[in-house]
Amino acid sequence: MNRRFEIVVLVGSLRRESVTRKVARALMSVAPPSLACRELDLGPLPMYNEDLEADLPEAWAQLRRDVKACDGVLFVTPEYNRSVPAVLKNALDIASRPGGHGVWSGKPGAVVSVTPFGLGAFGANHHLRQSLVYVNVPTMQQPEAYISGAAKLFDQAGTLVESSREFFTRFMAAFGEWVERNAGH
Repeated sequence: MNRRFEIVVLVGSLRRESVTRKVARALMSVAPPSLACRELDLGPLPMYNEDLEADLPEAWAQLRRDVKACDGVLFVTPEYNRSVPAVLKNALDIASRPGGHGVWSGKPGAVVSVTPFGLGAFGANHHLRQSLVYVNVPTMQQPEAYISGAAKLFDQAGTLVESSREFFTRFMAAFGEWVERNAGH
């Protein structure tokens, strides 16, 4: 297939130089040509408050437009207290409202969880997947991506080490196939 799929990448860390953001950028750099990936900045999103629906914040409207227009979503999340960071959950909530008009439904997705520690952010990965079931994001099951020891994935120059590049490339190829099978359904 020659179609190019628009993928939004949501990073659950606000810090510019976070290891989670570095992983997201490394994933985007090895994406197959069929995926046009771009990161959405979640920092400007006011916290979800239904009262704001009457005078919709522009950042909310933009997020909803971006998600509605995309073909798929890549979620890259650190783990905070065995769960998903508030900024990522907030984006999920904003784009799932108002009730019955959410823009997530049917968008194929994938989850990559990242930690400098040893458990691969398993808790955040699965907590996020629970929310994605509710908002109807068909989420790629295999290969799974629990990235532990994430700070060691990059050399002194900030370049992804080769063994990680191979896994990231396989993961993104599988995600490309997942999006191709599920986009627009």
